[in-house]
Amino acid sequence: MKKVFAILAITAAFAACNNAAESTEKTIDSTANAAAATIDSTAAAATTTIDSVANKVDSTVKAATDSVKAKVDSLKK
Repeated sequence: MKKVFAILAITAAFAACNNAAESTEKTIDSTANAAAATIDSTAAAATTTIDSVANKVDSTVKAATDSVKAKVDSLKK
């Protein structure tokens, strides 16, 4: 009878350990998903900001280039 109780105790210990691992994995997965969502939204915001700044720089450079070309053309006349 003692052997049966010992086998049941060992089986219960393994079953208890297995359930805790699944709970931890779910917590880790949800945390990883939340972190990934935060990273994605931050990257999207950064990309939008970088694109906006790049467009402003392009327009400023184009305006400066046009201004210089106009001055050069006026000096040629």
